[in-house]
Amino acid sequence: MGLIEDLVDSARIRAAKLPRRAPRRRAPGPSFLEAIRGKALLDVIAEYKQASPSLGDIAQRSLVEQVVKYEQAGAAALSVLTEPSRFRGSYDDLEHAVASVSLPVLMKDFVVDAAQVREAAYRGASAVLLIVRCLEPSELVDLALLASELGLTSVVECHDASELDRALAIDDAVIGINNRDLDTLEIDRSLAPRLLSEVPAGRVVVAESGYLTAADVREVRGMADAVLIGSALMKLDAPDSLIREIRQERRP
Repeated sequence: MGLIEDLVDSARIRAAKLPRRAPRRRAPGPSFLEAIRGKALLDVIAEYKQASPSLGDIAQRSLVEQVVKYEQAGAAALSVLTEPSRFRGSYDDLEHAVASVSLPVLMKDFVVDAAQVREAAYRGASAVLLIVRCLEPSELVDLALLASELGLTSVVECHDASELDRALAIDDAVIGINNRDLDTLEIDRSLAPRLLSEVPAGRVVVAESGYLTAADVREVRGMADAVLIGSALMKLDAPDSLIREIRQERRP
């Protein structure tokens, strides 16, 4: 069994154990989509994660301290890993992040079941990641519809042209273009600019994976609305400096 299949199977097992959740009554949270919309200035979605399949353990950092730094540095939104086996994440991490900042928060996981979407909403997320590679066409449509009904933005992630077509078919979704091949874990940063050129004007798009410096993101300025950065920020002693540098550099 490959890595992605293993993660998907694990997600289905975890989803089956989730409790049935009645929606919480809460004031409407910030819109993830609107927080990052606009290509004049490249926004940063700053990610909290402690491990990954490609890097193993990344850093032992206080979640609250880290996400507060992200907000103070000008990140437009957060991403929080909730996958436990390879990323050492949890739903508690998501809930603590939501309670610590005023930014919209993306729940990043291998979402394959409606129970996970309901849990994201219950824990206060503003958005949920849906990976085209992991879902049948009908599953993608159904989960995106449920997310919308619960007030969540769907970030629909793709890695090639055919997956991009499926992502674009989800109205009002944020399109995520992942430079990382989930089968091999290899990164090709030329992928995002190629696929971005195929995205209709007006769609909100995030470029993901492989961005370590402000210079790395120049190739997607003016094309993407935001970049998602995780490992680089978790490794830096001063992650706020990278966020500020990216935000201050204008489109060439």
